Amino acid sequence: MTVHQASFRYAGPGELAVALQDARHYTLALFEALAAAGYDAAARVPRLSTVNPPLWELGHVAWFAEWFVLRGALDSRPGAASGHSLLARGDDWFDSGTVAHGARWTLDLPPPGAVKTYCHEVLDRILDRLKHEPDDDAALYPYRLALAHEDMHGEAFLYTLQTLQSRGAPAPAHMLVPMHPAAGAPAGEIAFAGGSYVRGGDQSTGFVFDNEKSAAVVKVAPFALDAGPVSTGAFLDFVHDGGYERSQYWTDAGRAWLMTQERSAPRYWAREGDDWHTVRFGRPVALDLAEPVRHVNLYEAQAWCAWAGRRLPTEDEWEFAAASGQPGFAWGQVWEWTASPFLPFAGFEADRYRDYSAPWFGTRQTLRGASFATPARLRSPHFRNFFTPERDDIFAGFRSCAL
Repeated sequence: MTVHQASFRYAGPGELAVALQDARHYTLALFEALAAAGYDAAARVPRLSTVNPPLWELGHVAWFAEWFVLRGALDSRPGAASGHSLLARGDDWFDSGTVAHGARWTLDLPPPGAVKTYCHEVLDRILDRLKHEPDDDAALYPYRLALAHEDMHGEAFLYTLQTLQSRGAPAPAHMLVPMHPAAGAPAGEIAFAGGSYVRGGDQSTGFVFDNEKSAAVVKVAPFALDAGPVSTGAFLDFVHDGGYERSQYWTDAGRAWLMTQERSAPRYWAREGDDWHTVRFGRPVALDLAEPVRHVNLYEAQAWCAWAGRRLPTEDEWEFAAASGQPGFAWGQVWEWTASPFLPFAGFEADRYRDYSAPWFGTRQTLRGASFATPARLRSPHFRNFFTPERDDIFAGFRSCAL
């Protein structure tokens, strides 16, 4: 199966029906894993800026699909949808645009059983409606949007599992959580002669995120970058060389972040004598030196590059390499920090989900690729992920470029 065929962006009604059911099954399974660990009520979840109360997140995923598919919203602003939510206070509880992050711990939400019933009812009605939709991009747009949104929240549920279980909660079933990426990081470097490419790909058909628009021909100068993400072993060399104590390798923002931490290695790493281990979903695991390093933030990636005499690639360089079809270019094990701040492309206009991109331009950094936890249908060389520079709870690493 080709990437084009597997992608949710081109999925027809039948493929979407299967994918929506798969996504909902996975979302509910992850919620059950969190509930089994004691996080089924907001009162039991620490108030962290990087997580949501799992019960709120579960309801939000179903509400989002109801808003755009069943209620036909052409906008994410309050009042843009027709009718009422299947839950009497659904709009008051689960609209992320109006319910501030901190307020999600204080809502009088329905019990978990009622929220799960809501999830099933929304999905059943969506599947019934989908049976009558034509295989047409405009008609299928809200279904594809709802699927992508749920897949992204599925990965966010895994971030939450990792974050909370590092605090001592029981680990979930192994089947839910791959402990390692599939393979080690390829060694070596690939040289690209540069040239032009269509940034954002062909946007004449299929689904396109608003931050990928508008497609444009972009020129890229010659460059050389790693065939795969920087390995754990290569990052460990930086740690052993005192990289976290040597301020010359850190940007001003990186030094400011480091001053707020007690950090001499990446998050979740711990040393016992000469041996190192990390914590994966509540379980200590010996460092695998061949796999891509993960749970490093932008500042750590920049510091490693300065130490190694390298740099991060721009997102144009990354997409050029990924779109080139070069067989040696491996991606998809960890999200990869780039040197590019998250900014709109020329011609940007917010799509129906107005809060997806526009509020975050200029305050986030762009990551490219995908992680081991990203569903295959969501992966694309054109996808732009974005987080604040200090985020190290996400499944992120990086690759480097020659100066």
